[in-house]
Amino acid sequence: MKEIGFIGVGIMGKGMVRNLLKAGFELHVYARHPEKIQDVLAEGAIFHPTIAECVAGRDAVITMVGYPKDVEEVYFDTGAIFDSATPGTYLIDMTTTSPTLAVRLHEEGLRRGLYVLDAPVTGGDTGARNGTLSILVGGEKEDYEACLPLFHAMGTNLNWQGQAGNGQHAKLANQIMIAGTLSGVCEAIAYAKAKGLNPEVLIRSVSTGAAGSHQLDALGGKILAGDYAPGFFLKHFIKDMSLALEESQASGLWLDVLSQVLANCQQLEAQGCGNLGTQALIRYYEPEES
Repeated sequence: MKEIGFIGVGIMGKGMVRNLLKAGFELHVYARHPEKIQDVLAEGAIFHPTIAECVAGRDAVITMVGYPKDVEEVYFDTGAIFDSATPGTYLIDMTTTSPTLAVRLHEEGLRRGLYVLDAPVTGGDTGARNGTLSILVGGEKEDYEACLPLFHAMGTNLNWQGQAGNGQHAKLANQIMIAGTLSGVCEAIAYAKAKGLNPEVLIRSVSTGAAGSHQLDALGGKILAGDYAPGFFLKHFIKDMSLALEESQASGLWLDVLSQVLANCQQLEAQGCGNLGTQALIRYYEPEES
């Protein structure tokens, strides 16, 4: 496996492309706004003006786009991936999207002689840059094993979750955990400020105890500094939580914390915060700072 097509060279995608290049893969990329990816082109990625040219004849194609509708477009539109990929190609969708859509991609791939995996990731832009992503893979196990060299170039915690769609279910479970943890961090900081504590001292005090978490480590300092630059967009977190709530309700579950955090984030999005990082959730508790 040598030639890789890559669609979706954004905040996450750039780090992933760079690490694939470092691992010796030949990267062919497509982007709607090529002016935004000049840096990775200068590092060796090869640009193609159409999806068809990007994916034809490749050993594998990776997609890392924004929303389910974007996944549908790049796979199902006329002249897009399913029309253009060579039979026998591995197609790896690393977008967080609908498990139902992941199953559709897998079934359509089988019909066309293509091997499809759903492989969403967690670890944020830092994990993408450092090649330390956790990668949650659904699909045929032999296809997962065939793509391990690619996954090893991008991540360090690689796990096959089972059948098609299960990678997406695992990622939604991850986002459910984050919703509760991130809201807890924000509520604790809001409480500390209201009671006159020094929040920096508080974070330092609790970070190595039972309240410690990756969300606290990665975002606590940014929250205190008022740094809302996105490592992961609030609008994309809303998309993920909406998918998780839909899937949970389909199974007869009502996840109260998830539902509340989603509502809080949607309120912030309506106020124009969608392009900020997820740490902007603190603005729900400190509206005067927005």
